[in-house]
Amino acid sequence: MTTIAPPDVIDELLGVTPGSAIDELRARRPVTRANAQASYDALFTPEHPGTVSAVERFAVAAFVTGLHASGATQQYYAEQLANAATAPVAAEAARALPRAVAAEITAARTSGPYGAYPAGPLSAEDSDGLRYRVAPERRDVLGVRLAAALEHAHLLVFRPREASPAALQALLDAGWSTSDIVTLSQLVAFLTFQIRVVAGLELLS
Repeated sequence: MTTIAPPDVIDELLGVTPGSAIDELRARRPVTRANAQASYDALFTPEHPGTVSAVERFAVAAFVTGLHASGATQQYYAEQLANAATAPVAAEAARALPRAVAAEITAARTSGPYGAYPAGPLSAEDSDGLRYRVAPERRDVLGVRLAAALEHAHLLVFRPREASPAALQALLDAGWSTSDIVTLSQLVAFLTFQIRVVAGLELLS
């Protein structure tokens, strides 16, 4: 089953109605509004999805928005994951994913950012914290690819200064191709943007 996106996901998340104050505010930046939705479409309902499945895309999205505890955005992607995981074309193993991802969110939430800078003046800002790994009892449910993706997403959210060739190699070793890794990085970057936009507009509303 193909997940059908609403006309504008950000409007959906905010409950924007035509003519409302937020609708008028967003209408002042039509290119920004259109590009945000185009980015969503390209990442979550692409014409040519390649080897990153819809289940993987929405699992990463549910995890990242869950780490941010981002309210309606988190709920939206959790629902999209549930829909993708129970679709007729989804593998039987995918049906257990929503619960496993929810459990991983609980285990992975922390504050941040953490990480260490290269030795030098910025080392004074080094801060250690949770070094997240998927729980052993959920690795079989998530699978090698998705477990590696969640660990990498956590790194990008909480330890971006520690992104490294070794971190990318871990994804390659788990079966992510170079183009898959680009898609994964774009997903995390887009979700961070979307979360901030929604939070900002919620404050304005």
